[in-house]
Amino acid sequence: MVAAKTSTKKSTKRKTSAAKNKKKLVIVESPSKAKTIEKYLGSTYKVVASIGHVRDLPKSTLGVDVEQDYTPKYINIRGKGPIIKDLRKAAKAAKTVYLASDPDREGEAIAWHLQHILDLDPKEPNRVVFNEITKDAVKNAFKNPRTINQDLVDAQQARRIIDRLVGYSISPILWKTVKRGLSAGRVQSVALGLIIAREKEIQAFRPEEYWTMDSEFKKNRTKFKSTFYGYDGKKQNLPDNDSVRQVLKRIDRNQDFDVTKVVAKERRRQPQPPFTTSTMQQTANTQLKFRTRKTMMTAQQLYEGINLGKGLGQVGLITYMRTDSTRLSSLAKNAAAHYIHEEWGAAYSRHKPVQGKPTEGAQDAHEAIRPTDVNRTPASIKDKLTPDQFKLYSLIWSRFVASLMTPEVLDTMSVNIEQNGVMFRANGSKTKFPGFTKAYPAAKLKDNPLPELNEGDQVQMVKTDPEQHFTLPPARYSEAALIKALEENGVGRPSTYAPTLDTIQRRNYVRIDARKFVPTELGEVVQNIVDDKFPDITNTKFTADVEHELDEIEVGEERWVPVVDTFYQPFSKEVKSAEETLEKVTMHDELAGMDCDICGAPMVIKMGRYGKFYACARFPDCRNTKAIVQEIGITCPKCKKGQIVQRKTKRGRTFYGCSRYPECDFVSWDKPTEKTLADGTTPGQEKGPAKKKRA
Repeated sequence: MVAAKTSTKKSTKRKTSAAKNKKKLVIVESPSKAKTIEKYLGSTYKVVASIGHVRDLPKSTLGVDVEQDYTPKYINIRGKGPIIKDLRKAAKAAKTVYLASDPDREGEAIAWHLQHILDLDPKEPNRVVFNEITKDAVKNAFKNPRTINQDLVDAQQARRIIDRLVGYSISPILWKTVKRGLSAGRVQSVALGLIIAREKEIQAFRPEEYWTMDSEFKKNRTKFKSTFYGYDGKKQNLPDNDSVRQVLKRIDRNQDFDVTKVVAKERRRQPQPPFTTSTMQQTANTQLKFRTRKTMMTAQQLYEGINLGKGLGQVGLITYMRTDSTRLSSLAKNAAAHYIHEEWGAAYSRHKPVQGKPTEGAQDAHEAIRPTDVNRTPASIKDKLTPDQFKLYSLIWSRFVASLMTPEVLDTMSVNIEQNGVMFRANGSKTKFPGFTKAYPAAKLKDNPLPELNEGDQVQMVKTDPEQHFTLPPARYSEAALIKALEENGVGRPSTYAPTLDTIQRRNYVRIDARKFVPTELGEVVQNIVDDKFPDITNTKFTADVEHELDEIEVGEERWVPVVDTFYQPFSKEVKSAEETLEKVTMHDELAGMDCDICGAPMVIKMGRYGKFYACARFPDCRNTKAIVQEIGITCPKCKKGQIVQRKTKRGRTFYGCSRYPECDFVSWDKPTEKTLADGTTPGQEKGPAKKKRA
């Protein structure tokens, strides 16, 4: 009997010991994020990744029961079975499970789906959010877990269901009337509509002639430039050559000009606020030439963590990169103020550093995009970053620091110069105090100083240069300009811009020319159908109103089912009407101007996944195809037989190779010229795109 009691005590001790040894499980989206967080939490935690979403609507069917309050029919995503199995096993063995997906609607939805799959108690406070992946922010977040925010989940769910209803209702109509593989969507159709509307403006544009008259003057030996302003103090345009001649007739080149007015002012240029997602995407596009997808991918890497080497390990370098806010935490402002004071002095700081730790915590959700540690300068970690990571981090760091610095101060001067009633005006500026441009040199204006001029001085005209111009049509949209237009119209949200721009390119609705969007014939055909049959989908105000209602769901002011229903009822009638009235659209292929070398039928130009190519008009009876290549007029330096032609990789990058490939494997990223080939080598030749060996 005593032995039995002893055995029971030992068994109880073993169970107690096993329970104590159980770890707390944390689930995030990506392995990189998991690695960074696990380092901060220590050995009592196990951090694993779900690799994004684990449940979604099925691809093969609508997956939304419109008769039962738009109930979504979620299924486990194909291919995620092993991951889900591992997550369930880890959750069962864990002491506690925490869901630490990203701090936005989509992240909340991922946590909600994980809660369902792992059968976690919805009343249990197991949701953890942080705006930056730093030790303090992560540890503070785990001190204050909360329950799943159902309003956030509902807002994301409403967006997903509305987009599914649009896509799975319109796409079959487009497949039937145009061709398979097409799609339409709320934000996508508005974006395409803006691009096509701009193209129509360009086509309808009629240039108008105008002239400018830039002149060079000198005082003593110092020369400066000015521009014709008008007559007798009044602004005058120069619409044609006759008006220029009238000005020249009134000017006596042998007579001095009088300085009649000098206005000297001090101008202050304020820094811009730190980045939101949209402004980061726009600035990275214009300054770094980054495509939107590349910007977001690089920002994700900086947010989730970069290995900074021995002693530091994996460190999150920026705050969460999907935000509409320009707000900064007190802690971030104080740290920046200390840095600015120490680096450049008190005159450069907009804020006085707070002595001691501010009362506000490090974890401050929905901040602007900023570095997690202002003292971690781009230069100090350059060797740990890829070139793209370094460029984007430098941009984010500089913009954040500059936003908390004093204005740039400029001395400006405007000078009126007259003779016989003809007035020229010269404008100059010079930096008096650099202010925020110390941290953000890209924002600095180039000095354009004028000589010391006073009213009553006389100056001599050195030369004048009348030049004819014609007004230009509005510019096509670049990625930056299109994102700005979508944002100004209230269409989409930061997380939607990159996939939207990617989709309209993959569908061949647009092409890129000189980094600008140009609509294709296919894009115009699709947009005409959507404009005609589904006017609300392409209406910017309607789409913006939907976004506003989704925001209302997020804060608990609206319920998601009525919002979806208000959208779907009129939309479903438009779908039914389109199905009954739309007829097949015939798109004619462009003739290539040559015949098929297999069957003799004409070759035509078709658009494929990776651009245009030649194909036999008898397809599918004849499947002959050829790549469209452009000769550059240079003989291959390797085989001396083929011509160097311009090609593109599957990712759209241009390279140069021999027309006799695969017999000759010469390839180069850089465009060969007679000069580079004279030395017997071509820069970048060894770095050309790899070619697959053929059996």
